[in-house]
Amino acid sequence: MRLIVNGEPQTIAVATLSELLVTLDYEGDWLATAVNGELVHREDRADHALNDNDRIEILTPMQGG
Repeated sequence: MRLIVNGEPQTIAVATLSELLVTLDYEGDWLATAVNGELVHREDRADHALNDNDRIEILTPMQGG
């Protein structure tokens, strides 16, 4: 499947947002995810099917000060 993840085109064999996160080693409660500009809540990731050319944004918290 062709996806755009954080602005980078990728070809990945996944069916759901949850599978994508595991494949890309993004795990944790502090992630924010959006597909095609719409927020996908943590509890909905396993059921959120992905389609060719979806745009996925994965945001992680940053430490700083």
